[in-house]
Amino acid sequence: MLRHLLPFLAITILVGCSVKPSERAREPLRSGPWRMALDLNGQELPFLFDLGHDSLGYHLLLHNGEEKIAVDDIVLNGDSIRIRMPLFDSEFRGVLAGDSSIVGAWCNYLKGPDYRVPFVASAGNSLRFARRSTAMSPSLGGQWEVHFSPGSEDAYDALGIFRSQEDLLTGTFGTETGDYRFLEGTVDGDSMRLSCFDGSHAFLFKAVLRNDSLIGRYWSGIHWQEPWVAVRNPHFRLRDPDSLTFLKEGHDMVNFTFPTIDGGTVSPTDEAHVGRVQMVQVMGSWCPNCVDETKLLDELYTAYHARGLEVMAIAFEKHPDPKKAVAALKRFRDELDVKYPIAYAGEASKENNSAQLPFLDHVMSYPTCIFIDKAGKVRRIRTGFYGPGTGEHYVNYRRNLKLFLEKMLAEPVEGKKAA
Repeated sequence: MLRHLLPFLAITILVGCSVKPSERAREPLRSGPWRMALDLNGQELPFLFDLGHDSLGYHLLLHNGEEKIAVDDIVLNGDSIRIRMPLFDSEFRGVLAGDSSIVGAWCNYLKGPDYRVPFVASAGNSLRFARRSTAMSPSLGGQWEVHFSPGSEDAYDALGIFRSQEDLLTGTFGTETGDYRFLEGTVDGDSMRLSCFDGSHAFLFKAVLRNDSLIGRYWSGIHWQEPWVAVRNPHFRLRDPDSLTFLKEGHDMVNFTFPTIDGGTVSPTDEAHVGRVQMVQVMGSWCPNCVDETKLLDELYTAYHARGLEVMAIAFEKHPDPKKAVAALKRFRDELDVKYPIAYAGEASKENNSAQLPFLDHVMSYPTCIFIDKAGKVRRIRTGFYGPGTGEHYVNYRRNLKLFLEKMLAEPVEGKKAA
C-alpha cells in the first residue's frame, strides 16, 4: 500500500519546498538506522543515518565513510518534517508515512529557490548499496590515475585514493582544486559504486572494471554528469598545489582591508599583525573543502597564536544579499567554533575576486591559502585543500605544514637578531 502512496506524496512535496501537516495523529519515528535515497533524474544516490530521540527532540547522525555529521535542527509538525542541515543553506522537507518512511525533497537554496531533489527515507535499512552479484569482488584499494571527461574541453585529471575491505569501499578523488571528500560504497563483482551527501554536495560515482581499468560515470546533483576512466598508478602525480596561484608581476606583498562579520576590519598591515607570521584563507561558507581547511587552520591558530601566528579568512559568498551572506558566515563560524577573524569580501565570482584581490593572478579554487612571513612577504600560496578524506595525503600535508610554520615562526623579525 505504501508503495502506491509514494508517487502521490512526492508530487505534493515537489510543488514547493513546503508541506502542510494533516490533522491525523502522528506515530513517533523509529529510532536506529535509516537509509535515504536521492533521485538524481533516475539515478539513486543513497546514504545512511542513525535517528535518535530524547527530551530535546529528534537528532540524527549522517555517515559518509569516516565522516559523521550531527544534525539536530529537526522539526515535526503533524505529519510533516523539516531537517535543516548544519553549515550549508539546505534542508529536507517531507511527509511521514507511518513511523518508518519519509518522502519529500531536498532543497538546496544556494542553487536557487527551485532546486529540489526528490528523496525517500526508510527505517531499518543499514545497507548503502544492496549487493547484486554473487561473484567474488576484487580489491580496488590503492591509488588510481583518473581522467574525468577524457578527450573533451572539460577534461581534468585526478587521483583516485581508495581503501577496500572485503566489499566495503571508501576513499575520494583528489583534483588540483581539492578533493571530493568522504565517499563510501561497495565493490560488487566487477562493479563499484560510491556516494556522498554532506548538505552541500550530492555525489554519485559508478564504474565497471574492464581489463584492470575502471570505466565509469559521475553525477553531481541533478544538473551535472560526466564520464571518467581510471587505471592503477601509484606513481601518478598532479601539479604542485603551491604552483597554481601566484602574485602578479611587481607584487611581493598583499594589502587589503575588509569588514569582518563582527563589525570591525581586518588587514595584513594592521599594527597588531606587523612582525607576525600570517595565513590568509580565501574561502566561502558554502564550500565543503573550506570546512575541512577551516578546522585545520583553527587548530593551528590555537596552537601557534601565542608564538606569533595570525590567521584571517576572506570570504566570498554565493548569496547576492549581503545580509544573508553575513548570516551564513556567522552560522559557519559558530558551528565550527572558529577563533580567528572572518571578513566578508562580497559575492563569489571571477570578476569580484579580481577586483578585491588585484595582487593575485587569479583565484583558481576555494579555498586558497596565502602564507606571509614576518617581513610581510608572501612565501607560499596553496591552491585547494586535501582534507582528511584523502588519508595519508592529508596526514602528510598537516605534518609538513606544521614544520613550515614552525620554521617561519623561528625566523627573526627583519632588522632584529634571533635571541
